[in-house]
Amino acid sequence: MTVLVERLVPDELWVLFRRVVPSMEVKRPQGGGRRRAGPVFGPAWPTVYRRFARWSRERVWARLHRVVPDELGARGELDWSRCAIDSVSVRAAKAPLTGPNPTDRGKPGSKIQLITDRNGLPLSLGISGANLHDSLGLEPLVRGIPPIRSRRGPRRRRPAKLHADKGYDYDHLRRWLRKRGIRHRIARKGIESSTRLGRHRWVVERTVSWLAGCRRLHRRYERKAEHFLAFIGLAALLIGYRRLAKTVST
Repeated sequence: MTVLVERLVPDELWVLFRRVVPSMEVKRPQGGGRRRAGPVFGPAWPTVYRRFARWSRERVWARLHRVVPDELGARGELDWSRCAIDSVSVRAAKAPLTGPNPTDRGKPGSKIQLITDRNGLPLSLGISGANLHDSLGLEPLVRGIPPIRSRRGPRRRRPAKLHADKGYDYDHLRRWLRKRGIRHRIARKGIESSTRLGRHRWVVERTVSWLAGCRRLHRRYERKAEHFLAFIGLAALLIGYRRLAKTVST
């Protein structure tokens, strides 16, 4: 258990955690345990669960998700030239931000939506009901990109170009992106093949598969939407940290 916790949350990542996470002294009557295990393996202990719920309400996890992109941006490891947007649906119990999944016989589900940089690093995350059309998630996701540090100059929060599939093929979205100085590459229904566009969108699809590799995200068990979003943010944080650790080692 201890070895697994140290592998998932190494000392270097724990230092980044401590920048935004309040003091987390968890006392267990039976003794033992590692205080850094709670956020990774889920709120299994009552005390940890209460803090997990409080931090979700206080958006601690949102601030935590910004830590690694800030470090990557400061090192010049974020590529804003071609960002991509996509979504994936998962089964869920009936709760807020769930809906009948049109691709799963109408069973209740939630949709994970995300924007990644050119390398597939998550920049913006969101959840919705599985029946929400992808196009309705584009504007909130773009607005949700936080101001991220750059190697030179001010913080940045707008990609130079955004790639999307045919689910986002609407003229009002193209106009909205142009007003914000973001070039778009959105496949057109009945005109363009998704094969050519896939040469640039495969990175976000790979990131979706990385998220799907987290057992906690296979199915939404959390009744509260902010709790499920917290676990998505933690998974995205670990994805970004692997890239950060690679840059440090080289």
